[in-house]
Parts: sequence; C-alpha cells; structure tokens
Amino acid sequence: MVMGLKNLVIGDLAKIVGFEPTGRAYRKKLLAMGLTPGTEFSITRFAPMGDPVEIKLRGFALTLRKDEASVLQIEKL
Repeated sequence: MVMGLKNLVIGDLAKIVGFEPTGRAYRKKLLAMGLTPGTEFSITRFAPMGDPVEIKLRGFALTLRKDEASVLQIEKL
C-alpha cells in the first residue's frame, strides 16, 4: 500500500516506491540525496512541531522538511 511519510511513527521501516507527480521541484534534489526508488529507511525522530523529520538510510541520517517529505511515495515494511 502506497502512503506518505506522515503516516509513519518513530521506528517504522519503509521503502521508497516513487514520487508524487506534483513534486517535480523536489524530485531531483531528493534523488541527489540518495532517496531513490527501492531504498529502505527507518524513521529516527520528528521535531517537536513535526517538522522536520529525520530518517536513517544507507548508513547516514537525513533530515527532510514536510514539503520535501510529502513528495515521497512510500510502502511500509
């Protein structure tokens, strides 16, 4: 089932399956950061107000703002 990053909680594992068609502005940036389809990651933490979110993938931690994270289509593992 494809969902957004906002549906996950700390400790959840997920896999990137694609990008929202409306997120063209961020797609290239996310790909450059290593967020390619098929990449598995885990939710490390959310900021107190929910923005940004920190994820761990490929051995490093990455922080994404809500608008960047909303472009990702993910599948919970």
